Amino acid sequence: MFGKKSATIWGKFDTLLCDLDGVIYEGTDAIVDAVESINAFMSSGLPVGYVTNNSSRKPETVAAQLASFGIQTDSENIIGSAKTGVDILATLIPAGAKVLVVGGEGLRSRVVEAGFELVKSSDDKPAGVIQGFDPSIAWTDLAEAAYSITNGAKWVATNQDWTIPREKGIAPGNGTLVSAVHTAVGQLPIVAGKPEVAIYKTATDHFGSKQPIFVGDRIDTDIRGANRAGIPSVLVMTGISTRKEVLGVKKEDQPNFIIGTLAELLAEYDEPKKTKRGYSCKGAEVELLGNKVLVTQGDPKSMGALRAACAVIYNSDTPIYGLDVEPALYE
Repeated sequence: MFGKKSATIWGKFDTLLCDLDGVIYEGTDAIVDAVESINAFMSSGLPVGYVTNNSSRKPETVAAQLASFGIQTDSENIIGSAKTGVDILATLIPAGAKVLVVGGEGLRSRVVEAGFELVKSSDDKPAGVIQGFDPSIAWTDLAEAAYSITNGAKWVATNQDWTIPREKGIAPGNGTLVSAVHTAVGQLPIVAGKPEVAIYKTATDHFGSKQPIFVGDRIDTDIRGANRAGIPSVLVMTGISTRKEVLGVKKEDQPNFIIGTLAELLAEYDEPKKTKRGYSCKGAEVELLGNKVLVTQGDPKSMGALRAACAVIYNSDTPIYGLDVEPALYE
């Protein structure tokens, strides 16, 4: 449906930026419609980049995983929080200083590439601590980070995602590990990844995009960060955030678009349309009757009903806690 080198999404957006976990894959499993949709865009000439808070692996390793699903991309198109985190750390400590890494190979390799000296113990008096997700992190790693920070080391976290989608379900993310160190040291780190703006700027600068669009599955990181960066945001309902969450978000966290899977990026987007007492979308109609948000037509579980209900709630003068939302919309 797109011409080579002139492809856009919905006739406007010239670059597709995606989160990975919960959008493209869950652990070692590809998410429904993700591979086919990404390949359709790439074959049309649309630039596709991947912006991830997961710093545990090298970009080359992530690119290899995508290739195993059938998505071919250069490792430089993997924009990770490890690089942004190390760039921030470099502004806080001297060049070549000792750094204690709590994280995976992807983060360690970035620290070495930046010219810092890797150390494993607080006894080595590191000038900096950088913390990212890795499933092999142990209590001893968190303890060494706490000892180092207490002794004056500058502390940077790649991200604060509370959860991460895995093959078996939702697991604790880097935010839980950062919180453990925070509890011990009584201070918070500087955070590099989403929802902070720096990682989005890295991605848009890399592609030189004029009108990018960002797709993520997490309201508190992906959508909030894209909104902060001034990039139109798309919430895809294949990962962490639920229908109940998106119905009740604050204004600064409201996505510009809501889709069920990435395949919906390939068709025209049906915007909710104003009706007498509410909004309609894709055969569903949701109305605000007094303080009740009710589905008056169509399937409450449909994507049209969710979009229409969000439009009703987002445009209401009554805050969400004052509204009685029909449970069928989110249960």
